[in-house]
Amino acid sequence: MASPLGERLSAELTSLALCWRIIRRDGVALGFTTHDQPLLIAGLRHDNAPGMTPSAVVNSDSLDVDTMDVAGALGADAITAADLAAGRYDGAAVRLFMVDWQAPDAGQQLLARGTLGSVESGSGADGGFSATLRGPTAALAVTRIETCSPECRAELGDRRCRVDLRGRTLRSRVSDGDGSGVRIAGFDTARAADFIEGRLRVLTGAASGIERRIIAVDGDRLVFDEPLAIAASTQVELREGCDKRFATCVARFGNGPNFRGEPHVPGGDVLTRFPGL
Repeated sequence: MASPLGERLSAELTSLALCWRIIRRDGVALGFTTHDQPLLIAGLRHDNAPGMTPSAVVNSDSLDVDTMDVAGALGADAITAADLAAGRYDGAAVRLFMVDWQAPDAGQQLLARGTLGSVESGSGADGGFSATLRGPTAALAVTRIETCSPECRAELGDRRCRVDLRGRTLRSRVSDGDGSGVRIAGFDTARAADFIEGRLRVLTGAASGIERRIIAVDGDRLVFDEPLAIAASTQVELREGCDKRFATCVARFGNGPNFRGEPHVPGGDVLTRFPGL
């Protein structure tokens, strides 16, 4: 197949630049290029980021899982350490391609595409970051066949669970927080246990769009699975959780017919419960 850049790739003197386009799961799109000046490509400004380098790019027609390491320098106005720590770039869609910087909209040579794995910031003086780019074939390594389990494999409110989340979601504001958890203004502590294994989503402020799982309730304080600093008066959305047990599904949600587990299948402890077998 002919390259979109045509003769530019075979010329003795080239004017090619490497570019990245990153689209986060919250919809924010960012562009970067190795060219010494910003490039406007398909309506998106790609800023100069000379510290960003990929490992060797290898394309094949096999079904092997394609991965590539991506490293680069943190930019205060682009990829910040705070956003990395908050997980904003985990699972982001990425395209790596080349363009002719003299005519950036004339055509693109796609080199790799996929999603970012966990992104980590460096601990050295350069303040860099590293991530793994998982290619499309990485999905082939995921086990799609569900295994037998006593717990429900659906998520509360999804198309398999079918529990209506109206009345099980509330919006309020943070009264105070310490990074590991928050207190919510006007929170009904009598319902606190219903929010364990639920979600808190930030609606305003610097952390807007970030979610955390609620793993415990300490009095009137909701405890997160991962640290997240939230300022007082920040608007948040709380969603109830589920412990995925059949008894809970029946008693609390009245949703036994949609339970996606096998609570009555004997487990590995069957011999200890019935020693005479």
